[in-house]
Amino acid sequence: MAFLYLVVPILANVVFGDKAPQATSHVSYGSPAPTYHHPEPSYHPQPSYHPQPSYHPQPSYGEPEVPACAANTTKTWCLEDEEYPTYELKHAVNSHFSKVIDLYADVADLNTENSVERPDTLEEETYLCPSETSYVRPLRAQNTDGKWRVIVNNIETHYKTLTQTTRIEECTTSGEACPKVPDCYDTKCLQKSIYHRFLVYDPYDQYFPFAVETFKLPASCACLLGAYTIDH
Repeated sequence: MAFLYLVVPILANVVFGDKAPQATSHVSYGSPAPTYHHPEPSYHPQPSYHPQPSYHPQPSYGEPEVPACAANTTKTWCLEDEEYPTYELKHAVNSHFSKVIDLYADVADLNTENSVERPDTLEEETYLCPSETSYVRPLRAQNTDGKWRVIVNNIETHYKTLTQTTRIEECTTSGEACPKVPDCYDTKCLQKSIYHRFLVYDPYDQYFPFAVETFKLPASCACLLGAYTIDH
């Protein structure tokens, strides 16, 4: 019986081992999946906007380039001024009195009221070119930068009167031949100038509206002598 049990498994292995494996086939159902081609959308470019308009700058408020007192003259100073800010000047001086007095003391010694005046008659001395001399207290003047300024003058404050006086001499025949020189010389009357310092007031400076600035004023009339010529 033991022998029979051993034979049966061996035969079973032979029978089942010779059995060929069955082939498997894949079945495809239906049509292949379609491929969709969607073109990329084309976007229109952004519209170009016109540049922003350029706005004009805001006007600057301040003193006019040429004050009314100088509208009808070629001089660079005014001895009379209907728009002179006397009230505002007094108030500003009182508000900054100590500082203003320090600046005023710096220019007060430059006043030329006590300068030696020119002779009144030609018997004393002869000038080669005619001129007019005067002592003035300008209310406005044009500084060396070409800007008109308010000059501190005739302002009463703290029992003091602030004045600034200067001597000017103007040629009456500037550019013409010197009348006292013989015609055989090439001559010309020439206006000479001097630089003078004045205490000025700026009504638009709210911190400290005072300063010392430089001004060019006529000082003398000279005779420019050229070459000597002999006419036959």
